Amino acid sequence: MKKISDIPKSDRPREKLQQKGAEALSDLELMAILLGSGTKGHDVMKVADRILKALDGNKATPNIEELQKIEGVGLAKATLIVSALEFARRRIRPEGLKISFPADVLPLIQHYADRKQEHFICVSINGANEVIKSRVVSVGLVNKTQVHPREVFADPITDRASAIIVAHNHPSGSLTPSMEDKEITAQLKSSGETLGIRLLDHIIFNQKGYYSFLESGEL
Repeated sequence: MKKISDIPKSDRPREKLQQKGAEALSDLELMAILLGSGTKGHDVMKVADRILKALDGNKATPNIEELQKIEGVGLAKATLIVSALEFARRRIRPEGLKISFPADVLPLIQHYADRKQEHFICVSINGANEVIKSRVVSVGLVNKTQVHPREVFADPITDRASAIIVAHNHPSGSLTPSMEDKEITAQLKSSGETLGIRLLDHIIFNQKGYYSFLESGEL
C-alpha cells in the first residue's frame, strides 16, 4: 500500500474529495481524511486500512478501547472514529428502506466493492419488504469467503425476518458466479425454505456493476 507521501498531490484523499466529491472516494480514502494524519512511524493510509479491517471483522461497532488496540490509533483518534460512526448511524439508517427489486439493496453494500477480500453480506427483510438490518457475515480470502447457512441465518432468525438478500463482492473484478457461489446459493435457498425465511436474491458485485441470480433466472 502506498504511503500518503507517495501519492501525487492531486490524487490524495483530501484533494480528490475537493475535485470529485465524497462519493468518488473509497472507504479507505474517506477514513484517511477522517483521521487527518498518521502518527510517528504509522502512515495515515496504513492506519486507515487497519481500522477498516477491524470494522469489517466486527459485527458490532468497536468501542474506544478496542480501537486503541490498533497500531497507530490513540485515544484522540479512537474517540473521533467512534463519534463519527455514531453520528453516521443516527443520520443514515438502512432500517425501513423499501425493497421493490433485490438490486435496491446495492446502495447499502456498494462501499464494499473496493475491498481486497471477499465480504459476504446478509440483508434481513421484514414482511413489508423493508430492510431490518444489513450485516457482514464473513470476510474471506482474495477470491473466496467461507460461509455456512447457520451463520447466514443466525441474525435473520433473531430479527424475525421473513426474507433475506445475500451479496458478496468479487475482488477479482469478475461478475461471473463461481461453482461455489452457485452451491451456496442452492444451500441457502434450501435452508431458507426449511426456516420459513425466503432467499430473494444472491448478488455478486464490484465497482462496475453487479450480477443477480434472480434476474439471471437462477433462483
